[in-house]
Amino acid sequence: MSNLQDPRVLLALERTALAWNRSGLALIAFGFVIEKSNVLLQLLHPEQYQHKIIYGQWLGIAVIVFGLLVNFASILQYRRGLRSLTEQEFIEDYQTQHPVWLNLFTILTGFLLIISFWIY
Repeated sequence: MSNLQDPRVLLALERTALAWNRSGLALIAFGFVIEKSNVLLQLLHPEQYQHKIIYGQWLGIAVIVFGLLVNFASILQYRRGLRSLTEQEFIEDYQTQHPVWLNLFTILTGFLLIISFWIY
């Protein structure tokens, strides 16, 4: 509970949620790069790098899943922070659910990305 009674607290909470969204998105992108870097190894020497290819695929998926968990945790923290604010800290007619929708969209696209790895 903040007790500051200042609308800037809401905006700081929203900025924090969006920063966590960017972190989760960066992890998802990094996982994609790890997973797709195996295509190059597969083209060069598939027999020689067979174990590394499988390891890289699962490592990429694990990093993507970690990014999804970061986005999900961002939603939970943002909602918890919103519940702690007083009425004076909210801006009149301000939509507070946009960071939640953005995180949900990122989670959905991350799941679709993982599914696309198995569709050739």
